[in-house]
Amino acid sequence: MSKRILSSVKLVLCFAFLFSFVAFASDWRLIGPEGGDVRSFAYDPSNPSRILLGTSSGQMFVSQDGGSSWSLFGHFGPHDDYVLDHIIFDPAHPATIYVAAWSLYNADEGDVFRSDDGGQTWHTLAGVHGKSIRTMAMAPSDPNLLVIGALDGVFRSRDGGKNWERISPENHAEIKDIESLAIDPQNPDIIYAGTWHLPWKTEDGGVTWHSISKGIAYDSDMFSIIIDPKTPTVVYASACSGIYKSLNKAEYFHRIYMSLPEPAHRTRVLKQDPQRPNTVWAGTAAGLWKTTNGGDSWKIVTGPDTIVNDVLVDPRNPDHVLAATDRSGVLASNDGFAHYEASNRGFAHRVVGGVVVDTKDPNRIYVGLVNDKDMGGLFISDDGGMNWRQSNRGLNNRDILSLQQTSDGTIVAGTNHGVLYLASLNGEWQTGAMIHGPVPQPQEKQEFPAKSAKSAKSRTTRPANTLVVHKSPAEHAIPEGETPRIRALDVTGDTWYAATNDGLFMSVDHGRKWYGGMVEGETEFIAVNSFADGTVSLVAPKRAFLSHDQGKSWSEVTYPQYVTGLYNLTAMPDGSLWLATREGALHSTDAGNSWQHVLGGLPPRDVFAVRYDATSQRLLATALYVHGVFESKDGGHSWQRTPDTGVSIRSALDYQGRILAASTYNGLFLQQSTDAGASAETAHAGATTSAADRQ
Repeated sequence: MSKRILSSVKLVLCFAFLFSFVAFASDWRLIGPEGGDVRSFAYDPSNPSRILLGTSSGQMFVSQDGGSSWSLFGHFGPHDDYVLDHIIFDPAHPATIYVAAWSLYNADEGDVFRSDDGGQTWHTLAGVHGKSIRTMAMAPSDPNLLVIGALDGVFRSRDGGKNWERISPENHAEIKDIESLAIDPQNPDIIYAGTWHLPWKTEDGGVTWHSISKGIAYDSDMFSIIIDPKTPTVVYASACSGIYKSLNKAEYFHRIYMSLPEPAHRTRVLKQDPQRPNTVWAGTAAGLWKTTNGGDSWKIVTGPDTIVNDVLVDPRNPDHVLAATDRSGVLASNDGFAHYEASNRGFAHRVVGGVVVDTKDPNRIYVGLVNDKDMGGLFISDDGGMNWRQSNRGLNNRDILSLQQTSDGTIVAGTNHGVLYLASLNGEWQTGAMIHGPVPQPQEKQEFPAKSAKSAKSRTTRPANTLVVHKSPAEHAIPEGETPRIRALDVTGDTWYAATNDGLFMSVDHGRKWYGGMVEGETEFIAVNSFADGTVSLVAPKRAFLSHDQGKSWSEVTYPQYVTGLYNLTAMPDGSLWLATREGALHSTDAGNSWQHVLGGLPPRDVFAVRYDATSQRLLATALYVHGVFESKDGGHSWQRTPDTGVSIRSALDYQGRILAASTYNGLFLQQSTDAGASAETAHAGATTSAADRQ
């Protein structure tokens, strides 16, 4: 990825993505599983029931009912790496909204977006394009005065973002990596800036700055600074070392976190009750905490494992409070968190590792999730995604990176620590043993009848023609803590395959034991597929292999030199091959001896996979940063793209004649009609970052 994308190109792309979402979102329904990570909130001052929610992958959601339900509202940036930590409404003109964004993967990418029509359209503010903007504040006394904190300092606009000026010293050794900002409610020249180290303050609009670290533990990341709007001499600050309070405009702080346990010292956000200034909420890495006496004492009001990123207090009813969390989504309370519940209807920020439609029950869907620990794992829906339940007993917080179902209904999960299988939905996950070594060859052994009753009782007998597997002297079991990451599975035949970061593993006993290691000197495998004729394809980021004897021997696939990375290799019923690469989709009709770069409606770069859907006799393809699915009904000669989902799609499969799409960061989407039709927007062809780079 280039370090700097041209501002004009990026602006056009951002606008196109947002417009396409508004136009086509009704063709898809987000079906969950609900929940996941939330980064930020903001309410419309003209209608506090309208709340915007920011995520860490560029998506914004909206609620029109005070947080009871949510719907996708927009996508910021051409990729999926913008963290939306700050959303601000102009209180004088609520149709004007600002969103600050920074890139997860590139320190020199970020933007401030502005909308003047309530969020229907957006444009980037050119003066701060390309800055990693970690915080933003609006002066309470002047809505046109904006201040942003970026990695390279503090910047101010006096005209609503049209023009910007640096107000922190350039290349200053300390006033950089700005994490938090606060502007005095009476004097906009007084600005507080928290850094990744300690806090600073200016009283003359940035002409001079001085440290305000007295009383604060050395080397504290300053996550949040708030000023009492009625008594501006009172300033609160939060850091990785706890919570601090000052009674003299931050000239001296004293710690007020003494009642908080050690994990809760990492306080990510502070919010003050707009009606009761002595009530302050503290979102920490160990729960949501509350004080009603200005910080003299604190009480935890959620579970201690809850990570809180933001807090919203309803200005009309301060007992109505929302908490933005990692993994749990939105938590909502109507009684000041004496009681609370998840409020995620319509919201999902979930990374899907695998999805399966049950072979016996067409309404049942299984989905495996990544990164959500106890809130993730396997989810099951018996009604097409309307409702979900977990089945995680024995999974032990593993990430599910791939998911399959066997012919007898067993669910098999490839995780970040080995292969597990679930024989019964009411049962417990069992772990398959991972063993370095060749796959044992099964042999038939005839057990002879015992010569006497005594001898028959003295040893364990085995039924006639029992399958006996002989242990290879070269094999050794992999310790449980060192089991590999299972990036892909195929369990459709008698031999099961697992593509891992430690080689290819195979099982011939329904997943109880897996044997394997490197293939042709390669260990980093990302995809494996088996086919009815005994063919198996195996893919590493730079190499691909085919086996025509169920994995006993392999031949390497030769592909064009211009291809720089691989994603998947699939064999079709007609014997042809599809190779999904960074440089797009390649098709071979002669067993891989020659390849044709296929367009016809497909994007020219970063096609994840081309798969055959036997039910509808069509090909389905997905690509990086594309908000839809490509389908072909003529063997890949021409392709149509579905209407826009509003989010990037990683994989797709048939579900009762419609498309079930697994998004990159937002759970599952179900097509609402079978008429795909091609959208007017073509796939974004300028992306150069591969999925492998992002894992």
